[in-house]
Order: sequence, then C-alpha cells, then structure tokens
Amino acid sequence: MSGMIGTRRVRFQQVAEGASVTQLELFFDLVIVFAFTMVTALAADDPTPTNVIRAALVLALMWWLWIAYSWLGNVVRADEGMARMAMFVAMGGAFIAALTIPEAFEDLSGGWFGPLVFAIAYLVVRLVHVSIFWVISAEDSQLRGQVLRWALGSITLGTSLLVVAAMTDGLTQIVLWLAAIVSDMVWTWFAGTDWRINSASHFAERYGLIVIIALGESIVSIGIGVAGLPISWPIALGSMLGLAVSGLLWWLYFDVAAISIEHAFAHARGAHQIKIAQRSYTYGHFPTIAGVIALSLGLKKVLYYVGDESHHKLTDALHGIPLAALFVGPALFLLGVVAAKYYATHSVSIARVVTAVVLVALIPVATNLPALASLTVLCAVLALLVIFETVRYAQPRDEIRHA
Repeated sequence: MSGMIGTRRVRFQQVAEGASVTQLELFFDLVIVFAFTMVTALAADDPTPTNVIRAALVLALMWWLWIAYSWLGNVVRADEGMARMAMFVAMGGAFIAALTIPEAFEDLSGGWFGPLVFAIAYLVVRLVHVSIFWVISAEDSQLRGQVLRWALGSITLGTSLLVVAAMTDGLTQIVLWLAAIVSDMVWTWFAGTDWRINSASHFAERYGLIVIIALGESIVSIGIGVAGLPISWPIALGSMLGLAVSGLLWWLYFDVAAISIEHAFAHARGAHQIKIAQRSYTYGHFPTIAGVIALSLGLKKVLYYVGDESHHKLTDALHGIPLAALFVGPALFLLGVVAAKYYATHSVSIARVVTAVVLVALIPVATNLPALASLTVLCAVLALLVIFETVRYAQPRDEIRHA
C-alpha cells in the first residue's frame, strides 16, 4: 500500500507534503497546555529566584519533550498504526510528568517520591519516541544512523542526569537539571542533519499551534488571577489590557513573521531545510514560548493586585520577579521571533530588538507605577510597535500576506 511503512501488523503511514496537523496531535497538545499551566503555577506560588529557575528548567524539559513528537509527527501520521498507540502512551507519561511538576524538585509528604516519578515519566516518553523512530527508519539507513547518533547522547546522557538529579537537592540538583537540558540540546544541535521533513506546512502549522496554546495559557492566567472575585471596573480593565497584550503578541507572530519563516522553510531543500527546522523552530521558538509563560506569571499577579481587597487596587505597584516577568516575557517573545526569522530569512527587525530593549529598560520605571498602570504601559509599547510596522512596511506586508 502506497505510503505505508512495515508489515500489515505493524504499519505506519508516511506524512505527505501539504498535510495538516492531525486531531491526535492536537489532543496530545492538551497535555502540554496543562503542563504550561503547572509551570506558571509553580513560579507564581512562590516567586523566588530559585523557584523561577526551577520553573524555567521544567518548561525547557517539557518543551524538549514536545518538540520530539513534532518531528515524529512530520514523518509518520500520528493517528495511524503503531504511531497512534505510541502517542497515547506518550500522552500518559507526559501527563504524569505534568501532574508531578509541583514536586519535581521537592517531594511532598505521602505518595510516591515526586522527583523520581517526574524523571521516570519523562524517560518513558522519550524512550517511546526513540523506539518509534527506530522502527520507521528500518528501510532508511541514513535516518537510522541519525537516530542512533542522536539517541546515544540525548537519551543516555540527558535523561540519566535527570534521574540522578532526583536523588539530590539544592544547588546540586539544579546544576544536574541544567546539565541534563543543556547536554541534550547541544548534542541535538551537533548530532547531524539527516532527519526528515515530509511536510513543511505541517511542521510550521505544528509550531504555530503551540504558540497559540501558550498565548491561551496567558489568557487562562488572567482568569485564574481573579477567580472567585466579584467583577469590578479594575478587574474588567485589567482583563481587557491583558487580553490586548496577548492579542498584540499574536499579531507580532502570525501577521507576517510566521508566514515569512514558513515561506523560506518550504522553499529550502536538503540539509538547509533541516537546519531551518532546527534553528528557527526547535530552538528559535523556545524563547517565544518561555516569554509567553513569563508574561502569564506577570498577568496573573497584576490581576490579583487589582482584584484583591488586601491591596489598594489603583496604587499598589508590582515588584520583584512578577514585575520583571511582565516586561521581560514580551521582550523574550520578540527576540525569539527575531531569531527564528533570522535563521530562515537572514533578515533582522531592528524595531523589534529596540522594543525588547525598551521593555527591559522600563522595569525600574514600572516599580514606581501602580500594577494596572504598568500593564497599560506594556500594552501601549506593543501597540506602538504593531502600528509602526503596519504603516512603515505596508507594501511588503501586503505582498507577504497575499502572495
């Protein structure tokens, strides 16, 4: 049968050029939505430097888990044959890992040992991914060699360090987590470009959808920040400003940038296309996702400030990590999009780089502003960037969007 790999008993269906993301992949992403929510909660519940570093490390691991299946789903359809069962097993492991995020570093009393449960669940998801890739590469010696080279370092080194880290605590534990993540990412970067991209449109759509999911988490954080509080005009205004910020980030990604990256990606060939997939999407999109999660932390705290009776709704300023997250998050988002576009098109948006710098520079100023005013300033800066780009680049924008 055309497009099938393997026997009747164990078969996979290759992804065709022009394919769309399957419903099962979207179902898989629901687990990632939950993981993003848990990461935000981990940082928000105790916004200390140590806890924020922990949240960032967990986010990086969950991102690396997700990208593995974004590559797999571009080679064989996620909803056909053995791949379907593998996806469900991977979803189970990822969900257990997400559930364990609150005790990924410190075990809670009672039940299983949380840090080890997280490490084992993560290991299971990664092993399922490697196993399926190994099977589907049986008749492709070049891909088989790539899988072998990658797995020898990525699985044996990265995940084993995570298991060891579960048995430690404090600074040692954080260093081991960081070593696990960095070694995995660095090894993948240098392991080769013999991977397969069967559908550029599917791959780009997959990453566009994960950006939407992250932006959705920022909106959920707005709701969580005022959950159970009576509606009032400060809550309504803060919610609309938060929604506007998320909408502006959507605009700054999807209006032109995502289309430009996908266009260059679709027209690239061979190793060059693989490098764009790795650098623009796998690596380049991580700062974008991390930026949205940081923004979610800031938005959650702002809405809590304007709605909670223990704060003076219109005078209390946001401080420390929540304030930094509110401004650094969008800055990271912008720089991530700039980096992703640069790897694909070799063009740099100076306006976006300048805006990112301005956002970071505004943090000391915002310490003297009410939380709601800080959110207003953030919204205004992003709106000015959108207006500038829309007017300044009207013609090329129209050509890109309607080519």
